[in-house]
Amino acid sequence: MAGGLYTELPDRLDEVDVIIAGGGTAGCVVASRLSDADPTLSILVIEGGRNNQDINTITYPLLHFSNVLPGNPDTLFYEGIEEQAVGNRALVVPSGGVLGGGSSINLLTYSRAQAIDYDAWEMEGWSSKDVLPYLKKGRIEKIIRRLTDPIPQLETYGGKGTPETHGYSGPMVVTPGNYTAKASEEGFIKSAAKLGYPEAEDIQDLTTINATQRNIRYVNEGKRQDAASNYLHPRLADGLHPNLHVLTQHQVVRVLFDGDKASGVEFRSNPRFSPDSRGTQKVKAKRLVVVSCGAMGTPLVLERSGVGDPKVLANAGVDKIVADVPGVGAEYQDHHLMTYAYYSSLEPHETLDAVYGGRRDLGELIEKNDPILGWTASDVYSKLRPSDAEAKALGPEFEKAWDRDYKTAVTRPLSMITSINAFPGLPTGPPRQYFSCSTFTPYPYSRGHLHITSTDLDAPLDFATGFFADKGDVDIKKLVWAYKKQREIVRRMDIYRGESATLHPPFAAGSDAAVTQEPLDGPLPEDVPDIVYTAEDDAVLEKWLRDNVGTTWHSLGTCKMAPQKDGGVVDANLSVYGVQGLKIADLSVPPANVGANTANTAFMIGEKAADIFIKELGLGGDGRHCD
Repeated sequence: MAGGLYTELPDRLDEVDVIIAGGGTAGCVVASRLSDADPTLSILVIEGGRNNQDINTITYPLLHFSNVLPGNPDTLFYEGIEEQAVGNRALVVPSGGVLGGGSSINLLTYSRAQAIDYDAWEMEGWSSKDVLPYLKKGRIEKIIRRLTDPIPQLETYGGKGTPETHGYSGPMVVTPGNYTAKASEEGFIKSAAKLGYPEAEDIQDLTTINATQRNIRYVNEGKRQDAASNYLHPRLADGLHPNLHVLTQHQVVRVLFDGDKASGVEFRSNPRFSPDSRGTQKVKAKRLVVVSCGAMGTPLVLERSGVGDPKVLANAGVDKIVADVPGVGAEYQDHHLMTYAYYSSLEPHETLDAVYGGRRDLGELIEKNDPILGWTASDVYSKLRPSDAEAKALGPEFEKAWDRDYKTAVTRPLSMITSINAFPGLPTGPPRQYFSCSTFTPYPYSRGHLHITSTDLDAPLDFATGFFADKGDVDIKKLVWAYKKQREIVRRMDIYRGESATLHPPFAAGSDAAVTQEPLDGPLPEDVPDIVYTAEDDAVLEKWLRDNVGTTWHSLGTCKMAPQKDGGVVDANLSVYGVQGLKIADLSVPPANVGANTANTAFMIGEKAADIFIKELGLGGDGRHCD
């Protein structure tokens, strides 16, 4: 039967060659590349969320913050248990819950990992040299059914850079954008340069560090660029991929096995869309099952399927243990995020505050296709690290970690600091224009976990982020440094008019670190000395961080690629240990973290995974489309 996009599975589609459980970033890439390699291969993608087309909060970058607000129908919210290290709070981590996954709801930042990150994975075929072709472009090679067309590159890069590290004819368009706020963009770059962090043409070349860059975004002609829109939808519409099928609004319950071989999946209607639906359905996979439900969803699917730690499975009431793989769900990681707001002298058209505050008519903006719709409000991105002296000042435990993991690894950033032309929430008080900085720290030493407590999809989870639970409190010291550094950058900007106290630590009145309570009158003096923080100030800052740290929505590592003796769940070919015919392709597989926003890494994993699967399935000649 012809391929298509469905909300109910056609009766005749009870068996396919390949099932992809999850229509997120990597899942969309894998499905599309497999379909390109052999259009006769029948492929079924099962996605729990709805189709991502024609949804304003997804289409228009301006509205991206609404995707992480509670109750958003296209976002999954994973609630954790109370954790002492973060002030006995139960953190909530958003994740993609719509076709395209995180690429449909994220903040659209184009950010690549460092080469040193991939080398640290220490997995054959996944070094920076191995994955660079997937990050940039593919060899000109023919598709079976379309002999004159090359397989497309991953990206069409619109920033400053070189063909050695970037691609220029792929489906994912990345551009500087057609709308910026020049006063704050230039001001941030100028101010950071005063502190020793110059502007670079390209900090996405896998090595550049200690610099700022004008932000590059997954945006084209004012519209979001996501995996579903740029990979799946064109193939569903072109008539050349007749065996590509996508089922939305259905959740995969578990993988089915014939002995130890994956033979299909069991799924159900998502109660968010069909509240009266009951029961489950099954579909068979003749050749391969790929789980691509993300770092949050994939370990849960595996555990409900009987693959995981036998103790966890027994406690959750799983009847049959198919494979003893203790690493499933065991090493949750995320970047640690803080965002700080400042009063500014910006005009209403230079922030998102007037739009989100209802002072500008959104319908009117959409009707006239206003350029601001394509703006993410994040104009400058940076990858920064401290000097050795600054590292030493953070204490002996931090200095020990610095000397071991950073000092000679000179391309590892300690923090990413990004400008945001908006208040990061719903401000109270008189209408104002704000400027903010988001800071997140990669390479966490802390680890969490994510497990099922029942085979029921709707049961609470045993989920802990592990934030700030590392020995020696090194992770929190990273954010101490990042807070101080971003504050010094902003204080030197011409638009700076003081700190918005609600999003800063409550330093004691009279302290050099004390924040402003009301906007300052400008212009401000050009000679700005660094704030001197006392031990008491540092104690206030650390408590503030514990009480307010949150997720960067960069979850990964819950089914890591490593030897099984080291807690691995999949091997270098993404095969799940202990079973056959079952692969994983998503951000659950990275064995170590990356110094970047994670979307680009997810795309790379999808491309690399597709190449592996194509080769193993014997499709498209030698199965390779990368140099």
